[in-house]
Amino acid sequence: MYIITIATCVENHTMSENKRSKKAQRKQTKAKNILLRDTGIRCSEEPTKYVMVANAGLVTGLQQEQLLEITLPYGGVDNIVMLPRKSYCFIIFKDILSASKAYAAIHGKIKITLDDSGPLYLAYTEKVPELSHSWNYDHKPPGLILLEEFVTEDEEKSLLNCVEWKTTDCHLGQTLKHRRVKHYGYEFQYNINNVNKDCPLTESIPYECNFLLDRLKERNVCVLSSFPTQMTVNNYQPGQGIPSHVDTHSAFEDPILSLSLGSSIVMEFRHQDGHAIPVLLPRRSLLIMSEEARYAWSHGITPRKMDVVPTVNGDLTIQQRRERTSFTFRLIRKGECNCVYHDQCDSYKKKYRQSEGRIKDDALAAKLESLHVHEVYEEIASHFSDTRHKPWPNVLSFVQSLPFGSILVDVGCGNCKYFGNNMGLFEIGCDHSVGLAKVCHDRGFEVFNCNCLSLPLKSEIADGCLSIAVIHHLATEERRLRAVEEMVRILRPGGRAVIYVWAKDQTRHNTLSSYLKQDRKNRNKDCNSQLKCVSQYNSVSKSAGTIVNEVSHQFPSLPIHTNRTQFQHHDLLVPWKLKPAAKTESDQKREEESYLEKGSHEVPTFYRYYHVFDEGELEQLCSSVKGAKVVQSYYDQGNWCVTLERA
Repeated sequence: MYIITIATCVENHTMSENKRSKKAQRKQTKAKNILLRDTGIRCSEEPTKYVMVANAGLVTGLQQEQLLEITLPYGGVDNIVMLPRKSYCFIIFKDILSASKAYAAIHGKIKITLDDSGPLYLAYTEKVPELSHSWNYDHKPPGLILLEEFVTEDEEKSLLNCVEWKTTDCHLGQTLKHRRVKHYGYEFQYNINNVNKDCPLTESIPYECNFLLDRLKERNVCVLSSFPTQMTVNNYQPGQGIPSHVDTHSAFEDPILSLSLGSSIVMEFRHQDGHAIPVLLPRRSLLIMSEEARYAWSHGITPRKMDVVPTVNGDLTIQQRRERTSFTFRLIRKGECNCVYHDQCDSYKKKYRQSEGRIKDDALAAKLESLHVHEVYEEIASHFSDTRHKPWPNVLSFVQSLPFGSILVDVGCGNCKYFGNNMGLFEIGCDHSVGLAKVCHDRGFEVFNCNCLSLPLKSEIADGCLSIAVIHHLATEERRLRAVEEMVRILRPGGRAVIYVWAKDQTRHNTLSSYLKQDRKNRNKDCNSQLKCVSQYNSVSKSAGTIVNEVSHQFPSLPIHTNRTQFQHHDLLVPWKLKPAAKTESDQKREEESYLEKGSHEVPTFYRYYHVFDEGELEQLCSSVKGAKVVQSYYDQGNWCVTLERA
């Protein structure tokens, strides 16, 4: 009877093993077909160092550190590849032997957690899908600085001991859902993601932190001009984290510094385009978030009890988290932020997007500029450049006055006619027109394409800035103000900008401007009779009618100006009759004939949008820019002109 019982048990065990084996085989077969269909990668009958986990991935909630914890006992792991929206993933082992050991121990036998319904099923593959390394700690967001061993062990103890958590003042110590937090100098109010700048706390930053500025200078990192005015202390227990966020722009200056004490941690940085970078913050290290890393990348700590970290040999391991305390130092911002990272900037959104109506107006203005400025200059770029040779004397005088080694930025540089007149300058030009940029490149100048409303340049880099006949092409006062603010932002303290715009009044002290003096054909005609309504030129401009109808509530009647005559309106369209580029009279005749063959009855005419300025209007606009002052305002041949200095 006893022997029969043993035999029965053996038979049942064998049947169970066969059942599990068949189930594992079915899982493998299904996984092979899915993998081939999704990626074109085949599974391998022979062991390889590439192992597919057939039934666990991002979709099932698998965490990378969980899988690494299971596989590390069987050998070195180079990487774990997790595919978005897939219920499978891959392990890349150091060698085939390690992969074989893990396969034999895990396949069909080991669960991720006790609560899982079944074990993991594995399969060897010929390779894995190409995916950026999940733990590439060599890359960091632009503007991020990490200083390791910033404090000693004794300083670490002193800093941790100086925090008094037991307090009755709700402003000084709080317990949040994911961590314990305490503020010094000013309280950060999480319900509004900002600080009350008019209500400082009674407890200032502890004197134990006074070494900060001197230590930064010792490390040759000069990022702070003064000592921080606000500090937040966060205390994390293992498993706790902080949601991904961007420190409010209007609340704090650049940069933000964070000191990690007690334990190392992995912090995730994520760009708005979805690109993520993990950054390992070693214990006693100082993290400095400046410029793009401070303004455009969100950062957070995923709640978990371990992190995936690299070893000295370059492979991966897991590191258990311990209690960690961070000291985050900030400088309270006075006023609003004027950064170029508008998508993340609360100051920008507050100023320019306060209502749906304003957003709509801004969008319609942008459409008007696209059709009647940007597209036009692409069409006329070559001809326009041929008409622009001689620099205006006052602008040239400003350029030549800049000292040797100065950086000059020409915003809306056209064909760069102001470059090359002072050989001691570093000259940078930018223009929205690709055609004009090509003209500048062919002439040997450094130029890039951008919109003057958002200059992709660092703050405080330029000694001088030009904006000649540019902002009068912007369709609202707010957009013109934004362009001037951008120019001021890139100026160094003491740097100057010269801005020229068309004046509505083309006469001064009974003297005609050079613009009016060039009129021969219409000089004796009544200017008013020359103004036409937009509807009269719809047949000439293929898409003008549509856009003008859309913006008719903002620009009720955009008249077409008669060239070389006095301006009658502030907002108008100025014709540009394109002349074919021809070297000889016969060439010009042939090109004109080609236009006729294409169905045109005349050489094409394009219509540029302008806002022409009243006296004092440009000066008032520039005077409203914070951090700048108007040092000169004058009239120059039909243009209102301002010299602006950054304070």
